[in-house]
Amino acid sequence: MSIKLHCFGESGNAYKAALALELSGLDWEAVPVDFFGGQTRSMEYRRDINEMGEAPVMIDGDIRLTQSGVIQDYVAEKSGKFGGKDADERREVLRWMFWDNHKLSSQAGMTRFLMNFLPEDKRPQEVIGFMQGRLKAAYTVLNDRLEGRDWIVGSDITNADLSCCGYLYYPEPYGFDRADWPHIDAWLTRLSETPGWQHPYDLMPGSPADRA
Repeated sequence: MSIKLHCFGESGNAYKAALALELSGLDWEAVPVDFFGGQTRSMEYRRDINEMGEAPVMIDGDIRLTQSGVIQDYVAEKSGKFGGKDADERREVLRWMFWDNHKLSSQAGMTRFLMNFLPEDKRPQEVIGFMQGRLKAAYTVLNDRLEGRDWIVGSDITNADLSCCGYLYYPEPYGFDRADWPHIDAWLTRLSETPGWQHPYDLMPGSPADRA
């Protein structure tokens, strides 16, 4: 029985889990979530899929997990990939995953949503400007970390990379231009050249084009 991942293409957090599953070699399939149609806010979804009203959700037999980082950790445990080579690396991987969740992905996701998925007259420009300032600080941290490195932790791809890249491949404008961050740019290129890598809109169901 294959692992099922409830996800949708526009979600960078779902992408982290989907990309980990895809690159791990585990057997999995995507289950479409109609986020923009309100599915995650429905009583049925909260009762039957995730009480938090969020995606992604991974189901592997009797195991049901939510939150992308937890799913990534499960993939690492089951596949033996992406978790770090020893205890020290594992802690360092977790350190960067927690940093990403707090400083990078959460803010990139919100800013991208405000700038692209709200009606133009409802986009709060002051909030967007503030968020872009915080994101610039996060990009600086990540870019500096990647100077002279192929990967964020150790000598191979880990969940640190698969977490921090979550929103950085999306084409919608939200204040991130790869050309401004050369070490991030080179790292994203290396990751995208990894066998099995796919863009989020190819890896998961759903994209803005479907609603155009």
